[in-house]
Amino acid sequence: MARGHYKVSARVRSANPEGVRSVLAASFPRGSIRAEEDGFLIEAEADGESAKELNRSLLSSLRRVEKRTTLRAEWTSADGTTERYFDYVLKKTHTS
Repeated sequence: MARGHYKVSARVRSANPEGVRSVLAASFPRGSIRAEEDGFLIEAEADGESAKELNRSLLSSLRRVEKRTTLRAEWTSADGTTERYFDYVLKKTHTS
């Protein structure tokens, strides 16, 4: 499968914000990671096999630090297809 380029907009919540921050910084070195009272907002770009694989990989890394971490993410591909995930579950796909 060909690698694709994706824009991600996500909200991460965790009981271990400092640990999660380091994973986010490593995952998105050039992205925007903004701390909020209840977690982090991420605006970044990533390359990978699919939005599903990128989402799975990110959540797995976050949960190695804190098991109860949650991820709500929206991945938009170069062709305009947007996939919304809550943790590992695809909730909605939209093509512009």
